[in-house]
Amino acid sequence: MNIRLALAAVLTLCGCDRLPGRADEREEVVRPEQILDFNILYKENCSGCHGADGAGGASIALRDPVFLAIADDAAIRNIASAGVPGTQMTPFAQSKGGMLTDKQIDVLVHGIRAWARADVPRDGLPPYAAPPGDPQHGATVYAIFCASCHGPDGQGGKGGSSIANVAYLALVSDQYLRTMVIAGRPELGAPDWRGNVNGRPMTSGEISDVVAWLASHRPSQRSTSK
Repeated sequence: MNIRLALAAVLTLCGCDRLPGRADEREEVVRPEQILDFNILYKENCSGCHGADGAGGASIALRDPVFLAIADDAAIRNIASAGVPGTQMTPFAQSKGGMLTDKQIDVLVHGIRAWARADVPRDGLPPYAAPPGDPQHGATVYAIFCASCHGPDGQGGKGGSSIANVAYLALVSDQYLRTMVIAGRPELGAPDWRGNVNGRPMTSGEISDVVAWLASHRPSQRSTSK
């Protein structure tokens, strides 16, 4: 009887493809640098600031059609790879001290760009980047286009938050401010460059000037201007 039981046990084990201690291919751990799924990479690296599915959060909505109309592949890749010094946007590329490979950065760029739409009007669309503006003229521009929501001094009003607050300005770059003025924050009810004054879109120069005015409120800017 014992011999029969032993033989049955051996046959059972031989027919089993999952022996104790044997690795299951389905449970094999994927190394972080091997992950090339856009949804996983976006969720783990971008969604915390830019919201689920690029819908916006603490930072701009990457799915916003105006943002994607002005920011090309190179601009998005540069920000994702190198980050923005002096802000909360840290570098993600391994070559810049981050955790992602160049292939993974490419996956993120292509996935974000896939959200772009072809129906965004191109007439009068301001460029993504531009030379620095004039902060003195920017004060006039701010009064025309921004003060009704953000208050006369930029410290907040009935329709918008404080955008001249030094704590906020310490977290964002001039390029981010320009992008925000152009694209707005539609998910928060903030219009793009066409909607601040009815029938009067902002020019690229006016956007540069109001960004320069906002930037002049940073303590570092004040000290260097004296």
